[in-house]
Amino acid sequence: MKQSILFDLDDTLIYCNKYFYFVIDQFTDLMSDWFRGYGISAQEIRDKQTEIDIAGVHVSGFKSDHFPQSFIGTYQHYSDLLGRAISPVEVDMLWKLGRSVYDHEVEPYPFMEETLDELASKGHELHLYTGGEMLIQQRKIKEMQLERYFGPRIYVRSMKNIEAMENILREGKFDRKSTWMIGNSIRTDVIPALTSGIHAIHMKTDSEWAYNIVGIDVEPKGAFFTLDQLRDVPTSIHTYLNQRGPN
Repeated sequence: MKQSILFDLDDTLIYCNKYFYFVIDQFTDLMSDWFRGYGISAQEIRDKQTEIDIAGVHVSGFKSDHFPQSFIGTYQHYSDLLGRAISPVEVDMLWKLGRSVYDHEVEPYPFMEETLDELASKGHELHLYTGGEMLIQQRKIKEMQLERYFGPRIYVRSMKNIEAMENILREGKFDRKSTWMIGNSIRTDVIPALTSGIHAIHMKTDSEWAYNIVGIDVEPKGAFFTLDQLRDVPTSIHTYLNQRGPN
């Protein structure tokens, strides 16, 4: 019962969000210092940054410049609103701070290798489907030596949505009854998978980016599980296949 299993990368196989939150904390501290006495709270600063960042993703996908630009956009918003002069030095500082998130270390989630090893040893075909820019994602893939599991079956897309999922499934001639999508994002992993009629596993994270949190209004045609740990993925898939039988 060989399966085709697509894995998301960021916050499914490797850590990602925590580095963004760390940099956002630094940004909020800077803004709070610069705008001290102007009557804006740290939460207001965070909310505006999130709003601007997500708006950029909706327009043109997962481009690396969106994140530092959301810092500058937030800074410009409050500078205009409160009449504080814009400093080119501060703008440059925010741009460099935002870009620094892409230099973070690559750290695997617990049981990443064990999970991929077990699935590969059972004869399943593993695929990697990630959102972002090619060079940034390739660096992570290379540092984690993920080519040993996925080979050429790696898809990097700037827009990760239903259309992108459909294109991958059609071009790869996937058998949808034996194809799985495993990822942390309900918006970009789970809903496209369920809409395309493949199995889905939602990997929960401790803290999720607001962009990824949406309701699910799609009726699964196959399996749909929510798991807390990667090591539970192989057992969940094999249990489902055994219960379903050979048909």
